[in-house]
Amino acid sequence: MIWNTNTTLIQRQSPPEDPYFRKAYDFMISWQNGQSEFTLHTSGSTGTPKDILVNRNQLSSSAAMTGQALDLGKGTRALVCLNVSYIAGVMMLVRGMELGWELSIVEPSSNPLSEFKDPFFDFVAMVPLQLSTILSDENTNKHIRNLGKILLGGAPVGIQLQKQIDLLPIPVYQSYGMTETVSHVALRKLNCPEIEKDYKVLPGIEFGLDERGCLFVGGTVTNGEKIQTNDLAEITSENTFNWLGRIDNVINSGGVKIVLDKVDEIVAEVFYDLGYENNFFSWFEADELLGQKLILIVQKSSETLSGKMLIDEIRKGISTYETPKHVYFVDEFIKTPTDKIDKRRTAFLIFDQKL
Repeated sequence: MIWNTNTTLIQRQSPPEDPYFRKAYDFMISWQNGQSEFTLHTSGSTGTPKDILVNRNQLSSSAAMTGQALDLGKGTRALVCLNVSYIAGVMMLVRGMELGWELSIVEPSSNPLSEFKDPFFDFVAMVPLQLSTILSDENTNKHIRNLGKILLGGAPVGIQLQKQIDLLPIPVYQSYGMTETVSHVALRKLNCPEIEKDYKVLPGIEFGLDERGCLFVGGTVTNGEKIQTNDLAEITSENTFNWLGRIDNVINSGGVKIVLDKVDEIVAEVFYDLGYENNFFSWFEADELLGQKLILIVQKSSETLSGKMLIDEIRKGISTYETPKHVYFVDEFIKTPTDKIDKRRTAFLIFDQKL
C-alpha cells in the first residue's frame, strides 16, 4: 500500500484507515497545527532505549540543513520508507512539511520499491539492507536509477554493497547522526565519482573531540547543547572528520587495545574475497589469560563454513592480536526495533547457552 500526501493535500485528506499511515498523518497534522514539542524514541542499538523530548526548532533546523546540503527544494518527490516511529522516518515527514515535498509513504519493508510499478523519485532515505535488497531483486534493480539521490543510515555499509554502489549512476550518501542530534549532522559521499573517507559536517554544526578522542557535536539541532558521543574520530579539516569506531567497541586483550570496528572491516574484505555473504560481527568473551578474548560471531547459511579456515584467512590481513581466537555460529541475530543487529544481546545468548 502507498499513501501520497503533501502540505496542501493533507489538509483535505481524511485520516487514513491503515494504522501505520494514520500515525504519519497524525504527526503531520500536529506539525501543521504548530505543536512545539515532540517525543522521539531511540532504537537501543548502542544502549538502553529511551525517550527524548525535542522542540520544533530543532526538527525544522535539521530539515533545512538537509535541504541545503543535498539541494532538495520545494516539489522534491520523496519516498518515505523508514519507520515513522523513529527519528529517520519522522525527519522525512518534517522535511516534507517544511520544504514542500511530495511524499509517497510506504510501510517499512526490506524492499520498499516492490510496492511500485514504475517508481520515480528525487530522494529516498533508507537503511543499507533495503538498498541491498532492491539491488538483488531483478524486479526492482532496474528502477534504482530513478531514485535521484539516496541517503543511507542506521547501519554500516558492507563491502559487497559498496561494490554495487560504486557502479550506480546516482549519488549515494552515508549519514552520521543519532536521535539526540535529530537525524544526521554530517554526510559522506559513497560514489560519483568515488567514495569519500571523511564525513563533511553540515553548516551550523560545531564539533570537536574530548580527552578520549571521542566526537562531540552541537548546534541548533541539539538546542544548543553539546552532545558527547562514544565515537572515536580523527578531525581532518575544519569541517570534516574520519570515523574510527565506537569506544565501547574497543577491547583490551592481553594489554593490547583492539578496535572491533576495524576488525570488522578486514573480516568483511575476507568474506567478500571468499564469496561469503553471511552476516557477522566481532565481539569478545572473558578469558583468564587475556582478560578479553577476541571472537567472531557469524550467522549460519546454507553453506557450511569452517571456523578454522576463516581464522586462517583473516590472519593473512591483520595482526596476530587482532585475529579472532574463536568463531561462533548462530542461526539468527537478535535485532533492535529499527532492524539493527543487537550485538550485546546476540553475544549474551551464545554465552548463556554455553553455561
